Amino acid sequence: MKTPNPILTINQSEGQKLKIAGGNYRIIISGKQTDGEYAVIEMSVPPGAGPNPHSHADFTETFYVLEGEVTFKSELGTYIAKKSSFVNIPKGGIVHGFKNLSNETAKLLCTVTPAGLDNLFEEMAAYLETASTDTEKETQEKINALFGKYGQKIFPENYLD
Repeated sequence: MKTPNPILTINQSEGQKLKIAGGNYRIIISGKQTDGEYAVIEMSVPPGAGPNPHSHADFTETFYVLEGEVTFKSELGTYIAKKSSFVNIPKGGIVHGFKNLSNETAKLLCTVTPAGLDNLFEEMAAYLETASTDTEKETQEKINALFGKYGQKIFPENYLD
């Protein structure tokens, strides 16, 4: 008989903290802790911050807005997600992104199924800590390579405008 996985409890000061897409992310539970089934990331997104449009065919990504609001854009339109809103980005590769266009920091709870984006975020944050010596072209090439490694595509900031 297989031993069941233990129940995990994570308090507000635990989890891996990263600086990504102009915000502060905290991997609350990683794929390493869930046998790759899912990961949960808390995203603190200051005014003006958020990821460029991107797509990922093999991940479902959900967002629950804990505080503030963010503007989600996709190929299907725009949605302003306010506190207690839920956004589901299904598998399939639809291009999407979000920005905090308000004057207050937004906080989101993001779940990815299966896990994997958490690994991308870890590698991206580690790279960005040392990227200051790279040219803009080198930085973009490295980011594109990281995205590709994790089955992601990244698009220009104005792609969905």
